[in-house]
Amino acid sequence: MKLRPPVVSVYTVPTDAPEADGTLSWDTTTVVIAEVSAADATGTGWTYGPAAVGDFLHEHLGPLVEGRDALDIPALHDTMCRSVRNAGRPGIAACAISALDIALWDLKARLLELPLARLLGVARETVPVYGSGGFTTYHDTHLAAQLNGWVHGQHIPRVKIKIGEAWGRAVTRDLARVRAARHVIGPEAELYVDANGAYTRKQAVRVGHTLAEHGVGWFEEPVSSDDLKGLRLVRDAVVSDVTAGEYGYDLPYFARMISAGAVDCLQIDATRCGGLTEFLRAAALAHAHGLEVSTHCAPHVHAAAAASLPNLRHLEWFHDHVRIEDMFFDGALDPTGGEVHPVCGIGHGLTLRTEEVEEYRVA
Repeated sequence: MKLRPPVVSVYTVPTDAPEADGTLSWDTTTVVIAEVSAADATGTGWTYGPAAVGDFLHEHLGPLVEGRDALDIPALHDTMCRSVRNAGRPGIAACAISALDIALWDLKARLLELPLARLLGVARETVPVYGSGGFTTYHDTHLAAQLNGWVHGQHIPRVKIKIGEAWGRAVTRDLARVRAARHVIGPEAELYVDANGAYTRKQAVRVGHTLAEHGVGWFEEPVSSDDLKGLRLVRDAVVSDVTAGEYGYDLPYFARMISAGAVDCLQIDATRCGGLTEFLRAAALAHAHGLEVSTHCAPHVHAAAAASLPNLRHLEWFHDHVRIEDMFFDGALDPTGGEVHPVCGIGHGLTLRTEEVEEYRVA
């Protein structure tokens, strides 16, 4: 079963409201989609990043996999990773490898007529999710409506909001939003925060002490994820679990983070780290060190693989990507009740609505 050249498409979708976290703002999201075929089956993978990812995938990676055996994913993954030595793996190259690797796993499951979760081997039939959004640009009523929708509408018992506004220069508002979020969701739901690396070390510790008063159990990137010593310092000083890992583009990144004792739960993003192949390796590495993992963004990319992990904590139900994946694909999952059921269908269970989303296509 020989692979045909991948088909690459790029789409840019406006957000439904202005969005920002502690260190970045945006009003569009770009998704790069790879479709790869063999025999009479087609697998689909995607990543979120600049349109240049699509160019690299088409021009550099496509010729490397064309004509190769569709079932030999480890060999294909190794070939792609070795080929980017001089280009540099982190960033565009890693995202392109990720999208194609995800498509290859979907294709393999479809060729074998299996759900992807069954192909990988199921550790759990359902995957817990947490609602993620709460952008710093949201006014109080918008924030309340989103949190209400997750907790009281869909009965998702875990939610996360962004803090660290303006690179940590608006701590008073950060903490006011935390108090407001706790008021909306009530005392039983789990409350998480994500500073996106906006705080200094001591600032993060001070904020962390106040977060504990509001029952915040998850403090994501309190300082830059590049500051492993800082993450460890904050982790040792606060009650909340400290988490990071979303900017991991290869396995050694996760090894360094784990070895530094920087996190209580390791975040992994298959759309950046090298696809599901490297995602599963990073999860196994975390398991060997007694750590749980949580998936970062792109929930429909991760759901089937998450079901295979014995050390999974949960899957991020990220507002932007949920909205896009609901728009772009038939077969989207339903998180009502706080979990999804990815063990169904063939492959990852999604089908691209090519004609319906053509208006967003940019390449």
